[in-house]
Amino acid sequence: MPDPIFYTTMPSSVGTLTLAARQRGLAAIYFEARRHGPLPAEEAAWLPDPGDGTVASRILAAAREQLAAYFAGRLTTFDLPLAAAGTPFQQTVWAELRNIPYGTVTSYGELARRLGNPHASRAVGAANGRNPISIVVPCHRVVGANGALTGFGGGIGRKAWLLEFESLRV
Repeated sequence: MPDPIFYTTMPSSVGTLTLAARQRGLAAIYFEARRHGPLPAEEAAWLPDPGDGTVASRILAAAREQLAAYFAGRLTTFDLPLAAAGTPFQQTVWAELRNIPYGTVTSYGELARRLGNPHASRAVGAANGRNPISIVVPCHRVVGANGALTGFGGGIGRKAWLLEFESLRV
């Protein structure tokens, strides 16, 4: 039997968030409006969080708590087990995103250099855009080479809001 995915929603300063978890970790955080996400048939198979103390339910509760603390300005680093589905390259990019400090930004090119392939900025950008765990895996902290706010699955307005929110608290 496949690893079931449980979900819940929560209000936030950037709109309602949908959180999804497997028994081994947080699988997704999606904005109401998003560019990428699970296929409708996949999402239809998700199960509501039973709140029964299972590992996935505890992960969702911890994610809600940590996100609430983040939006209240009390948390700058998340401590959650992650279980995002992605290619090995995407997983490498997403791991590197977690090294971008709160309140700072980097470029796609710089991220590619950190990964040892300075010519892979487009591939890094594509992987960044497919990050299913927004905010916790801070893809919003990556900007264009000239500092422009480019691409964000939750919309440029949310990206701008998150960057300004963090910059006011460092």
